[in-house]
Amino acid sequence: MPEFHRLRVAEVVEETADARSVVFDVDTTRLPYRPGQFLTLRIPSDRCGSVARAYSLSSSPVTDGRLAVTVKRTADGYASNWICDNVTAGTEIDVLEPAGVFTPKSLEEDLLLFAAGSGITPIMSILKTALATGSGKVVLVYANRDEKSVIFARELTELTAAHPGRLVVLHWLESVQGLPTPEALQSLAGAFPDREAFLCGPKPFMDATRRALREAGFAKSAIHLERFASLAGNPFDTATPADASTEQNGPEDTESDAPEDAVVEVTIDGESHTFTWPADKRLLDLLKENGIQAPSSCSEGICAACECRVTEGEVTMVNNQVLEQEDLDDGYRLACQSLPKTPKVKVDYD
Repeated sequence: MPEFHRLRVAEVVEETADARSVVFDVDTTRLPYRPGQFLTLRIPSDRCGSVARAYSLSSSPVTDGRLAVTVKRTADGYASNWICDNVTAGTEIDVLEPAGVFTPKSLEEDLLLFAAGSGITPIMSILKTALATGSGKVVLVYANRDEKSVIFARELTELTAAHPGRLVVLHWLESVQGLPTPEALQSLAGAFPDREAFLCGPKPFMDATRRALREAGFAKSAIHLERFASLAGNPFDTATPADASTEQNGPEDTESDAPEDAVVEVTIDGESHTFTWPADKRLLDLLKENGIQAPSSCSEGICAACECRVTEGEVTMVNNQVLEQEDLDDGYRLACQSLPKTPKVKVDYD
């Protein structure tokens, strides 16, 4: 059962006319996180009590003493408008623990970062952390409508001055250069080969950048995308306060003789594990029941946090709103939606 923390807002920083950073009065000793992860916030609603929305952490777990998310107002975005209009210092907000897999495995490597609009938020967390703790070079390509819409403009300028030779920021302004073209994106990507690439922004931007990276010769495993969609349910409906001591010892209602059970071999963090996989049990649930800390977030097939690769056998996905045909062709599946289709399956998280 998920746990939530009630956090007090320390301050709200106006980044642009329509973007705010919400800084929480809590540090990483209470809520540790990795650069590029996100928080799920409970937003009050007159219609249904509350809604859950995920916002990327723009703070760095190394350089910033407090956690912060950055929210950009959207025309039809109930939650983003509520945050920008109502949240002030002293506001208390319930949040789930940091989650997400949009984070570098190593901060020592050279990185190529692409962001558009508010997609800069997890990218900023990665950038600041890599510069503070690693030794590699970082290139950021940041697309915006115009100069006034550049979130973290001053901070990016200061970081560039503080890390000469290590950080290059390339701004792309639609008001000056028009929309980024596939040819321009491919040229930019091709100038920095052999790097891990991280992308975040509107879907058309990420689709174009992803194609440009592949055409520039980047392997799929070197391309990392952060994609969010609205949750179908509200995880706070079943969440409990983090400081509440509750236990549930009752056995789950499972069928030990489920038909056509499979055998699955899972490789994660360099170790292999083999389990009997009941035909009616989703892979992520099976791993959790066996104590495997597999990456996950929404459990609804819309965030790709639980993405893994099927290297042998086949699985069926109940729902998929995020993986594209290219991903499927390469064997990638969502563990939270996968059921066994063949008697033997091999899955690789590494």
